[in-house]
Amino acid sequence: MSDIRPLVPLLVTAGILIGGNGLLATFISLRGIREGFSPSVIGLIGAGYNIGFAIGCIYVTRMLRAIGHIRTFSAMAAIAAAASLSMALVVDPIVWFVMRLLAGICLASLFATVESWLNARVTNANRARTLSIYRLVDLGSVTAAQYLIPAIGVEGFGLFAVISMALSLSLVPISLADRSSPAPPEACRFDPRALWSVSPLATVGAIVVGLTTAPFRSLGPLYAADMGLSVTAIATFMSAGIIGGVVLQYPLGLYSDPLDRRKIILAATIGSLVSVLFIALLAGRNEAANIAGIFLFGAFAMPLYSLCSAHANDHAAPGQHALVSAGILFFWALGAIVGPLGASLLIDHFGSRALFLYMAVILALFLAYTLRRMGQREGVPTNKRRFRFRALLRMSAYFNRLPARPEGEPPPPRQNQPKID
Repeated sequence: MSDIRPLVPLLVTAGILIGGNGLLATFISLRGIREGFSPSVIGLIGAGYNIGFAIGCIYVTRMLRAIGHIRTFSAMAAIAAAASLSMALVVDPIVWFVMRLLAGICLASLFATVESWLNARVTNANRARTLSIYRLVDLGSVTAAQYLIPAIGVEGFGLFAVISMALSLSLVPISLADRSSPAPPEACRFDPRALWSVSPLATVGAIVVGLTTAPFRSLGPLYAADMGLSVTAIATFMSAGIIGGVVLQYPLGLYSDPLDRRKIILAATIGSLVSVLFIALLAGRNEAANIAGIFLFGAFAMPLYSLCSAHANDHAAPGQHALVSAGILFFWALGAIVGPLGASLLIDHFGSRALFLYMAVILALFLAYTLRRMGQREGVPTNKRRFRFRALLRMSAYFNRLPARPEGEPPPPRQNQPKID
């Protein structure tokens, strides 16, 4: 474990950030309901975060190159904490939209900073172990944070304060670690058209993942509350979808390596479609049925991002893999911006079950498109694939790159971080 010990401050920082961000996403929806916001307003606020996240992913590399990792992290953590507190001081949909947009920019930059730093620290000897620990930190912190909502309560200033404290305290481990800082990241050319030329299916798949999973994060608490679930049950409902996203990541991914990946994408899409139809048509107000349904949705829907990324990389030429990662993230962000808006408008008119009927329509269309693409293009033979499947539990600017360094290539040299006076 000695090779992991230097990474502990970064992993602790990541856990605090991920937990605080996951708590805020659920809390904002529940607090919005208490404040009398309509589903469309809550969806707009959720879309604001995703707009900011997309902006942050595009511009964070420039910031890291200009001012370094520590300064970037400090500035973004301070702004995110202030934005969270501002939502407690001014309860207004427009203010909340702007604050969530700012938080999206900051959180994308914070995640990218931590993951860029991790990428510079890992070696081929400890990469797999580091990624496993990182995923456990990711899952554990998000799941545990959900239960602060019933413990503290949705009303009042308490949860806003806890979230702001978490964002501020994330500075502590990373500031007390050694003063060395990784070399600035290489500039990455951004060309969304490149992904379409490499794989139309992966492009559409990334959009579909955004269109379906982002509304779950933004509007899932609203649906659960409307079904009569208690605050504790809502926390369990949201956690079940996140935990489900882990269960089939590796089985589906590893099974896709020796096969035409599109068959596994097809199977995951069918599983996702069945699960949302079960929730919309059969689960009703039954707490156990809703939790089981959302667990299955997470299990099948969350791996689609990783499967589409792997499929695109199968077709990518040498030198295109960074463009593919950036393109997948960009098109996911487009879907994540539009999804909460479209789903919330449907909920306004047809009730909360429309959330999952909307998802069913999107997934059914993607199922048809996948079948069409399978008839138009041959799969990549297994012996010609350059990359194996990699499970990507979260979408951010650098998570895709953590396992990407070829075997035998050493990590980039570290630079001494200039003293901040």
